[in-house]
Order: sequence, then C-alpha cells, then structure tokens
Amino acid sequence: MRISRQCGWALAILAGLVGFGSPVQGQTEWPQFRGAGSLGVATDSRIPEHWSATENVLWKTDIAGRGWSSPVVWGNRIFLTTVINTGEQEEAKKGLYFGGERSKPSESVHQWKTLCMDLGSGTILWERQVYEGVPETPIHIKSSYASETAVTDGERVYFCFGSVGIYCFDFAGNAIWQRPLPRLPTRFGWGAAASPALHGGRLYYCNDNDKESTLMCLDAKTGDLIWDVPREEKSNWSTPFVWQNNLRTEIITPGSKQVRSYDLDGQVLWSLSGMSTITIATPYSVGGLLYISSGYVMDPRKPILAIRPGASGDITLAEGETSSEYIAWSQPKAAPYNPSTLVHDGRLYVLYDRGIVSCYNAATGEEIYRMKRLQDGRAFTSSPWAVGDRIYCLNEDGVTFVVKAGVEFELLHTNSLQEDDMGMATPAIVQGKLLLRTASRLYCIGEPGK
Repeated sequence: MRISRQCGWALAILAGLVGFGSPVQGQTEWPQFRGAGSLGVATDSRIPEHWSATENVLWKTDIAGRGWSSPVVWGNRIFLTTVINTGEQEEAKKGLYFGGERSKPSESVHQWKTLCMDLGSGTILWERQVYEGVPETPIHIKSSYASETAVTDGERVYFCFGSVGIYCFDFAGNAIWQRPLPRLPTRFGWGAAASPALHGGRLYYCNDNDKESTLMCLDAKTGDLIWDVPREEKSNWSTPFVWQNNLRTEIITPGSKQVRSYDLDGQVLWSLSGMSTITIATPYSVGGLLYISSGYVMDPRKPILAIRPGASGDITLAEGETSSEYIAWSQPKAAPYNPSTLVHDGRLYVLYDRGIVSCYNAATGEEIYRMKRLQDGRAFTSSPWAVGDRIYCLNEDGVTFVVKAGVEFELLHTNSLQEDDMGMATPAIVQGKLLLRTASRLYCIGEPGK
C-alpha cells in the first residue's frame, strides 16, 4: 500500500504526539550530552528546587584541571574528562566573549585525562591519562581542552578530545582502542567542543574546522573507520544528532553555511541554509519534529526551525517565508547563541546568553511569552534542563534559576554555590540526583533520604 507524503507526516507526528513533552527520559542512565535523545528533560520529582553549596548536597568532589564536558552516567558510574595544565594557566573570565581568543597555544605541558566516579559517593574509581604534551592548537580563554562530552552504550565509554583523539575504555578502565585526531585550526583559535554521537554500534564525529571539515563514522567496537565524508562547512561547535523518525534514520549536522542531513552511509539527504555565522546548539526531536537553532549574538539571522521527516534536496526557506512543505514553522530571530533550546510539555523554551527566557508553542511556533529576564548582566552558557514542572537555568557564576514551567513566566528560586564555582557545563540528571559540574568540582544535588 502506498502512503502519501502528507499521510506519512501525519503518522509521524501522531506517533510523536502520543508522548509530546514526555519523551524518553534518562532516569536510570544519562548516556550522552543532555541525556537520552539529547533532550535535557527528566521527570524525577526527587530533584530539589533549591540548594546551596551545603544544602541538599549529597556529595561534592574536587576535579583537578579544567574541563567543560558534561558528566554522563550508566548504572553507578559517572564518566568525565579533564585536562591539567602543569604550568601557569590563565584564569577564565566570566561573561567574556570578545577578546578571549588566543593566537598561540600554551607552552606548558598538559595532561589529558578520563575519569570514572562512583555515583553514590563521588569517589574517583579510576583515572587514565590518555595523552601528555604541549598543546598544538590554542583555545578561547573561557574554553578548555576537555569540552567534549563522552558517550556510553553501557559496555564501553567513548571519550573525545577534539585536538588529540577519541579513546574507548571498558567500565573497568581498560583501554579498548584509540584513534588520533588531526590538530586542525578553528575559527579565532577558539578550540573544539562538538561531542560524538552513538547509534547502532557506530560512533559519529563531526569535525568542523577552518581547514578540513569532515563527518566521520567509526565502528564502536573496534574504532575502525567505516566512512569519512568531507564537508564544506567551517568551524562549528554543534554535536551531531541521530534522528530516528518514522520514515528513516538520519544524522543531523548543523553548520553555519548549511545544516545537512546524512543517511547511515554518509550520503546527503537534505540541506538547509540561512543559519547565523556560528552554530553551537545541539538538535533534538520531540513530537515527530526536529528542532534546530543557530543564534550568534552579532547576527540579524537567529533562526529556530521545526522540521518534518522525509525531506530531500535543498529545503531552504524563501525570503519572507516561515514555513514550507518540510519546515513546520520557524522563528527567524529567536535562537540563543550558546545554549540549546528545550521542549517540555508542548512548549519550547529559549534561554539567551544574557539571562533572558522566551517560550513558544512547540508544535506551531506561536509565541507564548517573550524576553523575561532572570538576571541583569550575567552570562548563561550551559543549556537549560527540565525536571517535573520546573525549568532550570545555570549561569556562569554557578547560580541556578528555577522557573515554573507553563504559559506564564514565574521565577521560583535562585540557588548559589561557592564563589569559585564558575558554571559552563550542562548537568546530568539521573536516579534522583542532579550532577552539576563547575570549574572546581562536581556536585551531586539531591534530597537526603529520597
């Protein structure tokens, strides 16, 4: 029986709407950046609404070095990366975006390390140094050489350092394989940040840089190269997303010049231009729609788009259009810069870098509320997350703002940590615990006894 294109859309969206706003949750595992499906959503009501550096802290562990990778969790194990500068290190400055580029890398020896920690106690179970040497590429003063988040399949964990290599370990800390990565220049020397994606026994890594961009597919068990396709895009920092919709499985790679969708053999399915000049946010899918955003602060174009399955060829919107056959809706000037957007309970939340929140209908793009301020003059880099009926937003001072989810903006709580707890990593939420990484330590937030 032949199904029309329109009917195919309806089936895909109907299937998604069964759980719209209640997607697959990372309740017992948080295997990648933003958890299962890259959604940043959990339903565990045991996560508290308020905490401090001591209140509702189950444990906290100091982490040596610098790293903005997020923790990932499987069972009772937390996986994390860090890089230790054995010499003098320039301190990161909160809120600095312009003037933070460095033309030359540090001249001191660095140590690239992977960590495994116990979820119950915060004890470091094992630590492995995967590389030691002087960096060959610079980074932005606010960035780190450990900004890429690991991914795990429950048997192995895959750590990525964009300027060094990809490393696979088992849960006992035994090295399985490693693959060196070329030292390639990035825009303004800002460094790498895109994390790998895992699907069907394959590891996908998008290395967009200013010299030789590629999308690479590796055998997850062996590290063998399956395919490697060149890309026209220059430096970007968005993690690819594997979109399993009702029609097919696609690898979505946001970029500044074009967003591209690839099939599992590395062939381009469709493309979309009209992004801002820098793309950072990670895509995700809820309710049968794919959400993409690109919002560099200095650009007039800052689009958020909701895309239907089944597209082919160039689906770029014509000038003045906000929807089309495959684009359900778009907001051309609404996207954030660093944070990814968040869909929860049928609404799409946008956290802007200067502490402002907007909200849209996730199915139609209709504005629900716009530009509600959390705090004046502070920077927000990490992506927001949702728990139950609450939205959480972490700023670079390590302060988390708790907002009531719904059609009206309401700030519920403001939670501060220690003065040196700079916050740029997106947390993990698992087993009644919130794992919040700062510049100095990893916190486990939860209510004792629950």
